[in-house]
Amino acid sequence: MKNIYKSYQDYLSEIFPYKVRKIPVNSGFTCPTRDGAKSFGGCTYCNNESFSPWYTKQNESILSQIEKGINFFSDKYGKGKYLVYFQSYTNTYSSIKEMNKIFTQAANSNDVVGLIIGTRPDCINEEILDYLKKLSEKLFIAVEFGIETIHEKTLKFVNRGHTYRDSEKAVLSADKKGIHTGAHLILNLPGETKKMMLETAVQISQLPLKTLKIHQLQIIKNTIMARQFCKNPELFIFFSPEEYSEFIAEFLEFLNPETAVERFISETPPIFRIAPDWKGIRHNDILKMIISVMKTGNKQQGRLFNR
Repeated sequence: MKNIYKSYQDYLSEIFPYKVRKIPVNSGFTCPTRDGAKSFGGCTYCNNESFSPWYTKQNESILSQIEKGINFFSDKYGKGKYLVYFQSYTNTYSSIKEMNKIFTQAANSNDVVGLIIGTRPDCINEEILDYLKKLSEKLFIAVEFGIETIHEKTLKFVNRGHTYRDSEKAVLSADKKGIHTGAHLILNLPGETKKMMLETAVQISQLPLKTLKIHQLQIIKNTIMARQFCKNPELFIFFSPEEYSEFIAEFLEFLNPETAVERFISETPPIFRIAPDWKGIRHNDILKMIISVMKTGNKQQGRLFNR
């Protein structure tokens, strides 16, 4: 499996001599497509409640969230070291003073060895990067950018409010400061063909990304996209699990072999999900299917990569 694709555990083992786990938390920040700075309503597909753990309520302090997260994982897996993952909304969309207050609380927590900061590519600048670089002298720091796609028409349709050029600039600027960078992509967004999605694989592989999360498109309740889906379902075409596994195997062949893949699908709880219905198939099931396809076809991450 290690030879077929680079996993997130492969990546972490290059950095830490011990097992680490991620604890998602909510900083309480918002997004420029929610507060009117760029638009209202947020990204059309987004409902933070659908992917946020039960303890990440905005009225919970960061320290309380971390404590509850550590207790949860300790009960399940035993004691260990942790990366605090600022997952919800845009976690650099605030003042340096406010970011420092929250990030420092997390950094000083027991058994925390690093921070992963989820943000938008248009919400990063030299001042923030200099601050994060200084923070990285004390503990591991990674920034995860919501790139989603390289295609401008799609970015506009889903109300991202930024361009792919913003993504390129953000990743390159962070990497120049020595900060680990990751990206998030959504496959099968409305209007995108397989060819377009493979173009995304080719283009992002030119960036110095350490990690990548790949998610299939899902229609989530209480989103703008849910209303679009109800009104114009013909705009949305979904992969079956088998089709998705076949496509991911092809996608990986174009992906930079140095980029570790953290996830291949999103597992939104059924209570939030409208479509597609994959009949209870989980991430590990999809992973096994992808590995099977790649082994059968003698495929390998990066086989068709060309810098």
